[in-house]
Amino acid sequence: MDITSLTVKEIEARLAEGEPSLEFLQACGQDKRGGVQRLWRKFQREQTERSRVKALYMYEHTALAEGAELVAGVDEAGRGPLAGPVVVAAVILPMDLFLPKLNDSKKLSPKARDVLYDEICEKAIAMHCSIIDAETIDRVNIYQATMNGMYEAILALDPPPQKVLIDAVRLEKLPMPSLSIVQGDAKSASIAAASIIAKVTRDRLMVQYDARYPEYGFAQHKGYGTAQHLKALKTYGPCPIHRRSFEPVQTMVNG
Repeated sequence: MDITSLTVKEIEARLAEGEPSLEFLQACGQDKRGGVQRLWRKFQREQTERSRVKALYMYEHTALAEGAELVAGVDEAGRGPLAGPVVVAAVILPMDLFLPKLNDSKKLSPKARDVLYDEICEKAIAMHCSIIDAETIDRVNIYQATMNGMYEAILALDPPPQKVLIDAVRLEKLPMPSLSIVQGDAKSASIAAASIIAKVTRDRLMVQYDARYPEYGFAQHKGYGTAQHLKALKTYGPCPIHRRSFEPVQTMVNG
């Protein structure tokens, strides 16, 4: 195929239309114009990303084959820190929704997470966040607090899911079928979306707490036990959002 008569803008429009023919793509790859080469490489990257994200819907498609059209992903952020809440998110995405860079929130930059957070909020069929504070974590323990948050987030979804995919945790008392997936935030689109919502929500809360308790540096470490945080703890002692059942906070409180 000869595409030399087409301008770079015309080629860009053809590539943007949908799925160009293999013959057209080969012609783009062989075109000597720098602008066409840039467009061709960009198209190849986008197709690779689309294929990667599409593969993340494998568990959702299995659920769909079982009759579940509304599939929720569930994940948490903040089980390990010494301060602040644990946040649980449940998200139902439209099947095969393309969200560029969708992945486990821990593998994304803060900027990428923020962009995806906005897109998920805009396009999700249903979404809910549960925030469990440090006082509750101390009272019931972090594992139970996380499970309680998961139940709360799932049951608050409207419309309700017909199946639930959960990152690692088993929830035996749900009224609908569920599946626990180890490292699910890197394997399921719905769980990855939930991990992003939970992470961004919690990080933003910790920035707010930083304004209230600036001496601890919560905006930097988000409550995790970094050297900066431990030094502040030794200097100032725990503040109201510290988890008093977690070490070394517990020892500091009990003397």
